[in-house]
Amino acid sequence: MNVIARQEPFDLNDPALRARAVAAARGDAPFDMLITGGRLLDTVTGLIREADIGLVGALIASVHAPASRMDAVEIIDATGGILTPGLIDTHMHVESSMVTPAEYASAVLPRGVTTVVWDPHEFGNVHGLDGVRWAIEAARALPLRMILLAPSCVPSAPGLELAGADFDAAVVAEMLRSPAVGGVAEVMNMRGVIDGDPRMSAIVNSGLASGKLVCGHARGLTGADLNAFMAAGVTSDHELTSGADLSAKLSAGLTIELRGSHDHLLQEFVEVLNGLGHLPPTITLCTDDVFPDELYQSGGLDDVARRLVRYGMKPEWALRAATFNAAERLKRSDLGLVASGRRADLVLFEDLTEFRARLVISDGRVVARNGSMEATVQPLDTAPLIKSVKLPLLTDDDFRIPAKGKRARVATIDRPRFTQWGEAETDIRDGFVVPPVGGAMIAVAHRHGKAGGNPRNGFLSGWGEWRGAFCTTVSHDSHNLTVFGGNAADMALAANAVITAGGGMAVAKDGQIEAILPLPLSGLVTDASLKDTASAFADIRKAMGKIVDWKPPYRVFKACFGATLACNAGPHQTDRGIADVVTGKVLEDPVLEIF
Repeated sequence: MNVIARQEPFDLNDPALRARAVAAARGDAPFDMLITGGRLLDTVTGLIREADIGLVGALIASVHAPASRMDAVEIIDATGGILTPGLIDTHMHVESSMVTPAEYASAVLPRGVTTVVWDPHEFGNVHGLDGVRWAIEAARALPLRMILLAPSCVPSAPGLELAGADFDAAVVAEMLRSPAVGGVAEVMNMRGVIDGDPRMSAIVNSGLASGKLVCGHARGLTGADLNAFMAAGVTSDHELTSGADLSAKLSAGLTIELRGSHDHLLQEFVEVLNGLGHLPPTITLCTDDVFPDELYQSGGLDDVARRLVRYGMKPEWALRAATFNAAERLKRSDLGLVASGRRADLVLFEDLTEFRARLVISDGRVVARNGSMEATVQPLDTAPLIKSVKLPLLTDDDFRIPAKGKRARVATIDRPRFTQWGEAETDIRDGFVVPPVGGAMIAVAHRHGKAGGNPRNGFLSGWGEWRGAFCTTVSHDSHNLTVFGGNAADMALAANAVITAGGGMAVAKDGQIEAILPLPLSGLVTDASLKDTASAFADIRKAMGKIVDWKPPYRVFKACFGATLACNAGPHQTDRGIADVVTGKVLEDPVLEIF
């Protein structure tokens, strides 16, 4: 990758730094910073005690009795607050928040998140290796510690979809040689790993050979399949589907990245963990995907911890999962614990229910105070990310399926999540198949310039009746142009609005654009502020409520972005057709029979 990165955690082993810290700990030299009057949460014992903390550079030099030392260049009064290690998000995608890494860092650091593990496979799927290189450079200059992972599934289901790039084992191995890359990102092609597919076996083996993490995506795996997935070398999962699934995967020995993006499951997870009577050391926390309005209003990993506590988890457990357990998972003994000799990543929370951060310290420097950034955040030039939507404008007929005859039997994709095959009979009118009654349409057009861009159309069942259309270039994980709708005219209108904007999202109804969110960087993010992006995304949500009736927990707006995730079991519409990873087949046209 030829990228120079900070050599963490070895930067703390500088002899001069250690010598200064030792002298300060003995009392023979002053601290650079002394935090007094606060209470310390010990993430090993779970106990809270009064303690003062002395820092030297990026090191914690001393954790000692209150008011026993006052010799320091700078003294910070932490009275009334609780000190914890900086929070660690063990699995996330910056791109899901639709803002740049610099804007993301400015959002989460003031809330106490000092480290994130970023899988940039969204940029990788659009721009290839150049996208990952851009992500590394963007992260390198930020005060937020970003541990990047090498995308393992670009595309997520080879042969079933076409992305903007193709990462084989040689490309993954090249990424892993960078010190900025901490391991192999979520291995989503579960079937390929389980079946011993040479491509996926080589990718996983590249991770094992590097000695770095090999992270997983094990949705729905049980029994022999789960054993095979883990035997290949995959060691974590965040794709939990139920409390029983959590229990099974804990028992199997996976590290769990308990994610906040599926809130409807969190209370069940808390009940399972409370039933154990202790927090397993393999439980960590992650956000996975946080939309811009959620990030702006509620935060990142701090919000996950807050909700877990609200659902009945002990605050000490939530914080241990988000700090010490996470650090152990990452093999980062410098993080996750407030103790002499560790890295000076600290948060001063007002309380352990709302988790409001009064002060955030990263590498021994105050980076945020009272919810506002103090450290400089340096954005990277975004010019390499523009012009990623390589599609001409589309017509109404691009969203119709031509056929000769009077009636047709068609394949349908049933249910928004945990999809299954279905069938329906419908009319053929004016040379086109009429969408089945009560259903909706989905179309996916390849937008990366690697193949033709004609949309592949399919029919959805269980998505309700659509009174308009929605188009998005945020479409996991190949991020092709995806359009949902109830009529071809609105689908073409929404699609052309997004194409003209260079990527993003648009909602159309009755021949009018109801809302649009331009995302001209990779078709995924924008240079706009988080506040403005959150507002525009909220407008999209509101407009979507006018054209389709949601039915939680599965028929929800969020489901639109995962409807093309072909690595998951069941049929999924892609730019190649209706793909099924279990059979490995692609149905290019949903028409099964004409009569």
